Amino acid sequence: MDRIWKWVSGFGAVLLLLSHVTSGLEVPLDLPQPPTITQQSPKDYIFDPRENIVIRCEAKGKPHPSFSWTRNGSHFDVEEDPKVLMSPGSGTLTIDISGEKAEAYEGMYQCRAQNQHGTALSNKIFIRQSRSPLWSKEVNEPIMVQTGISLVLHCRPPTGLPPPVIFWMDNSRLFLFINIFFMSQILSDFQNDYICYARFPHTQTIQQKQPISVTVMNSSPEGDRRPGFMLPLGSTSTKMVLRGQTLALECIAEGLPTPSISWHKIGGELQSGRTVFYNFNKTLMISNVNEGDAGDYRCTATNKLGSVHHIIKVTVKAAPFWVSAPRNLILAPNETDSLTCRVDGDPKPNISWFVNGIPIESDRKVEDDTVILSNVQTGTSAVYQCNASNEYGYLLANAFVSVLAQRPRVLTPPNQVYRVITNNPALLDCSSFGSPIPTITWFKDFQVSVRNADPYVIHENGSLEINMAQPLHSGNYTCIATNNLGREENHVSLEVKEPTRILKQPEYRMVQRGMSVVFECQVKHDSTLTPTMTWLKDSVELPPDERFVVSKESLIINDVIDDDKGTYTCIANTILDQDSASATLTVVEVPDPPTDLELTDQTDRSIQLTWTPGDEHNSPVQSFLIQYEDLLHQPGVWVNLTEVPGSSITAQLLLSPYVYYSFRVQARNQVGYSQPSDSSAKYLTNPAPPDENPSNVQGVGTKPDNLVITWTPLTGFQSNGPGLKYKVHWRQKDVEKDWSSVNVTNSSHFIVTGTQTYVPYEIKVQAFNDYNHGPEPEVVIGYSGEDVPLSAPDDVQVKVHNSTLAEVHWEPVPTQSVRGKLQGYKLYYRRERGLHGTEEEFDQQEQHLTFNGNRSEGMLPGLQPYSVYSLYIKVLNSKGEGPPSPILTFETPEGVPGPPSFLRVINPGLNSLTLNWGPPVNNYGRLTGYTLNFQPVNTTNELGPLRKFSFKANETTFTLSSLNSSVLYKFYLSATTVRGPGPNITEEAYTAMDIGESCPTEPPHQTPPITQSLQPTFHKVPPVGPVFGTVNASAIEGGAVISWEYFGHHKNVFVEYNVENSKEDWKRELVNGTHSHTIKGLKPGTTYRVCVLARDGADQTVHKTNEVSVTVPAVPNRQIDIATQGWFIGLMCAIALLILVLLIVCFIKRNKGGKYPVKEKEDAHQDPEIQPMKEDDGTFGEYSDTEDHKPLKGSRTPSNGTVRRDESDDSLVDYGEGGDGQFNEDGSFIGQYSGKKEKDTHEGNESSEAPSPVNAMNSFV
Repeated sequence: MDRIWKWVSGFGAVLLLLSHVTSGLEVPLDLPQPPTITQQSPKDYIFDPRENIVIRCEAKGKPHPSFSWTRNGSHFDVEEDPKVLMSPGSGTLTIDISGEKAEAYEGMYQCRAQNQHGTALSNKIFIRQSRSPLWSKEVNEPIMVQTGISLVLHCRPPTGLPPPVIFWMDNSRLFLFINIFFMSQILSDFQNDYICYARFPHTQTIQQKQPISVTVMNSSPEGDRRPGFMLPLGSTSTKMVLRGQTLALECIAEGLPTPSISWHKIGGELQSGRTVFYNFNKTLMISNVNEGDAGDYRCTATNKLGSVHHIIKVTVKAAPFWVSAPRNLILAPNETDSLTCRVDGDPKPNISWFVNGIPIESDRKVEDDTVILSNVQTGTSAVYQCNASNEYGYLLANAFVSVLAQRPRVLTPPNQVYRVITNNPALLDCSSFGSPIPTITWFKDFQVSVRNADPYVIHENGSLEINMAQPLHSGNYTCIATNNLGREENHVSLEVKEPTRILKQPEYRMVQRGMSVVFECQVKHDSTLTPTMTWLKDSVELPPDERFVVSKESLIINDVIDDDKGTYTCIANTILDQDSASATLTVVEVPDPPTDLELTDQTDRSIQLTWTPGDEHNSPVQSFLIQYEDLLHQPGVWVNLTEVPGSSITAQLLLSPYVYYSFRVQARNQVGYSQPSDSSAKYLTNPAPPDENPSNVQGVGTKPDNLVITWTPLTGFQSNGPGLKYKVHWRQKDVEKDWSSVNVTNSSHFIVTGTQTYVPYEIKVQAFNDYNHGPEPEVVIGYSGEDVPLSAPDDVQVKVHNSTLAEVHWEPVPTQSVRGKLQGYKLYYRRERGLHGTEEEFDQQEQHLTFNGNRSEGMLPGLQPYSVYSLYIKVLNSKGEGPPSPILTFETPEGVPGPPSFLRVINPGLNSLTLNWGPPVNNYGRLTGYTLNFQPVNTTNELGPLRKFSFKANETTFTLSSLNSSVLYKFYLSATTVRGPGPNITEEAYTAMDIGESCPTEPPHQTPPITQSLQPTFHKVPPVGPVFGTVNASAIEGGAVISWEYFGHHKNVFVEYNVENSKEDWKRELVNGTHSHTIKGLKPGTTYRVCVLARDGADQTVHKTNEVSVTVPAVPNRQIDIATQGWFIGLMCAIALLILVLLIVCFIKRNKGGKYPVKEKEDAHQDPEIQPMKEDDGTFGEYSDTEDHKPLKGSRTPSNGTVRRDESDDSLVDYGEGGDGQFNEDGSFIGQYSGKKEKDTHEGNESSEAPSPVNAMNSFV
């Protein structure tokens, strides 16, 4: 599996670094600066006369420069020539040469870009028209040459501009060289025409030379000869090439046989990266020539007769080339600096300096390739030109000197975020400008100074490079540009990310056609980067097929076909890096069936089978399975014959006689078996006697007087010929000498009658057919039939080992009385009764044990102690059982008793418990007494000290005293015989506890007896009896507090409650781990039923206390101070106004002398306290009960639920129909306001102050 790591960020960082280091000084375009040429045409400009001439010249500067041109050293007035157009804002010229002679515009052009700060010059651009002249007319005489003679054909094309590309052609071949060289000419090389073509690239025209006819004569061919050079001539020649160009060296040699050409540089080696050989090594080309390529090159031509050498002396000249071009300078006033123009070439170039296009004056200090600029002043900005030339070319460079004072300016955009991958370079840009040139300093996280030391590198242009960024380098960076005029800073941040890694790569898969395959590709990446997963097949995108299912971390290919094979690559891409991994898919299938089955080398017992393997389907064949069909005996049934390795295509097969064979072959690879091949030709072998006899010969009697002989017959394939029969032989072993025999046909058994009972016989069965008998058969031993045994075992004896085990001995019966194969002895036994005489006797079922083989003793386990047993024995063969032996009786001794039949705790007292028990069901002996052990169990289920009591056999009741009240005790009781104590029966019980006045606890739960060993194996026991003690309940405002005593171990304890006499469901609250609980949110004035219950998830028993009742105290109605309510003030004003009106009316009537009876006054003028009430229900017409529960200021509600008077004796009782102030269940007032106040003096509610309407309303809810 291939794995490719690509780091995009690292590569980008390196490119960015190079561009910063090599770029020239950039001045912001908003600052004054001299012109700079940004684009110009090449020095040698060859134009096509069918197109316009475009001479480019672009420049920048502040202010934007103006442009002018010179041609052939003189000013070129562009405006005077209508055919010449200069682009606006640019110096680019477009010359329209249509309809004009293009030669008129040939010459040397140079562009000048100038502004008030200086003048920049372009290169001198040599403009020439491309030329493709016609071939001069010539007549080429036919050339006749003898076979074997070498020949050179010369092309000599016309001179063009640029020079043409030459190639030759005949009717079938193309040659790309100036000269064509034929060696060892033969008759078949005769051609009518060889034509040279010259292709002129600028005009895209091809000129054709007149055909050259060559005739090869076959008479008197030349013989072999040594090599000789046809080109170049002589033993040495010279070649000059310019630096940077391509050197082409050519050697053409003649000779017979054709010589081979080799090249060697004397005193050096050929550079493999730049050296190429063409035309059967005849041409050596070296690209991008440098001074090291100069020297002597030896060309060697070699054939079997010898070799010849030619030396070409190569010299390398050089047009001027830059060593260090002058760079722009930004100088502050009074600074000193220099411009350097370092060039090289061969011959050494001459250097000339110009300023603004004018030769430099003598007042400026020039030292060869350097101009010294001393103490520059404002206004002396200029563009300097350096011109270096020799006979092979020239170089021209512009470098401006801008004199200005400028505070630092950071050109890099602020707050940039740089993201790189761990272990890759990070480059933080800090491009700046200022005059004097600012110094750059860097800080990390606003406080740590970054110095130019590992791992940091601060470049000349201010950029900060981190060679191998690590997560600790992440943070905020500040670059500060400083000069004497000020400073400016810029903030950037660096984030170093974790690399993207493919953790689980796709693995090689081999899958069967039609199945599905999964390629996994699990990626780990930086949490802040989101990768995208791309899958490729054979380096291209997946085909648009719905069978390809791409998920986040896998590729599934369903229903695989043969075309799916290939290499699959998963690529995890982020914006910074990527990782990829590949795996190969091989699509396999079962092989195609073999073909072309052929039978050779036939004999009676062997044959050779040959076949052609089918397609393996990408899984090598591991083996070939050869099958045969027996058309004579089992037509249609194919049988596996043999299997040969997959590398074989032939097999030597062993055959059987009298079989009509047909063969087929199946190929097997890792996937499975192929389909069977077509059947081979058929082949019938000759008959022969049987090669084998029947197998599995046996003799077994089915009756006491017969012997049944059976065998497995031969198949038709095994018969080896027609007329298959079997000859059966038998005789009584060690008695008869002669064999009895019989021939059997079409059967596999024979019955011999009149035999003795169970005697051995020697038996053999031989196969034979029409061609002879088979091999001599093997003799096997069989037995005639069995009968039931005649005798019973004698002298049966019993030895009792203990109360549950006895050993039985007997005398084996004589062998002859068994009358069959002895299987063993069968012992029958039964418990007759117990020896203690007190237990009730039941009919005991007879049991038996079988002892296999010829035994004379056996062990009889599992007996009951203190019992009487009887037994007898029979002998056993495969036919049945013999007669029984005489019955023998024996007794077992006493054993330990069973557990007591019951154990009960009765009459529990505060400090005593009475125990009652029953005797064991099975004593297994004479009972001697009882043993009682008991111990207390505390609330954490831990056992206390053990105490012991012993009792006589007739004692079954005992009272334990001096016990602690409310304590759980655990009891262990066992019965005892002379053999020791029996198993325990256990019980648990609580002593009585003091019952409080609250709800009674539940009665103790009775636990059934548990039989356990004397020493308990546990340290904690589950509690038995009541788990709850006293339960108390007390009421609080809006709730109730419940407390209880708890002795249980249950995990879940709940408090349940419900409104008394309510049919609603009980509410439950979990109260684990506590003995008290506060129920909140109960309705005031309501009585609730409360109980506590406990249960476990595994134990379905629920322990529950009796219910207790608790009444939640009523809460008095909340009063509202209506004296400050707006509606009440309005109402009082209305009443006052009404009273005033009534008084006025009364006053008027009184003045008129009218009568005003007192009764009428009382009827018309009610008590002002009850004036605003309605007549129908006695309530206020405007009163709203929305503020029922807001208490009046200064009111208090005691915890006992009563309302206490503070400063006023007025109450609702004074104004109601009754004096009880009853409340309903929700705490609201039951009584109605009557509109009339009655006071009974005997109730003690008299007041010296008459109640006012305000007081009445303040008391009303």
